[in-house]
Amino acid sequence: MAVLNVHERRLPVPPSVVGALLDTLASEDDRLWPDESWPAMRLDRGLAPGAAGGHGPIRYEVAHHVPGQWVRFAFTAPASFEGFHEFTVRGDTGGSVLRHTLAMRTHAMARVSWPLLFRPLHDALIEDSLAKALAEVGGGAAPVRWTPLVRGLRRLLARFASG
Repeated sequence: MAVLNVHERRLPVPPSVVGALLDTLASEDDRLWPDESWPAMRLDRGLAPGAAGGHGPIRYEVAHHVPGQWVRFAFTAPASFEGFHEFTVRGDTGGSVLRHTLAMRTHAMARVSWPLLFRPLHDALIEDSLAKALAEVGGGAAPVRWTPLVRGLRRLLARFASG
């Protein structure tokens, strides 16, 4: 099954400011990834191409990085995810657009687990990331409300994680 999942947020600051946020991903001072509420993004060598890591059960490596503009991560696990996710920054009238794109083919059990489990959690995580970016650049901190499904999945996963 082919998946294309896009989220974006307009930010009232120049692309250089948003690009600086992007370049903090997986660092000690990560100002983009919402690790206050979600598993942290970790990479073994920062945003350098070839760096390996992930968040939670999702594993990937840095495929490309243009500082301040673009970073692409190629999935390495689960094996049933074949593709990438990326953040891009582009200029827009009076500000910037921060976009997250996930493009992949799912195989085997991921044809079921993506729409039922991973997609709702992914969508909530990325919306939290975009809200964090907006708050970081002084654009306000409108809270993201998780759906009942996302809250339920998080409770269920927390039970499994705690044994």
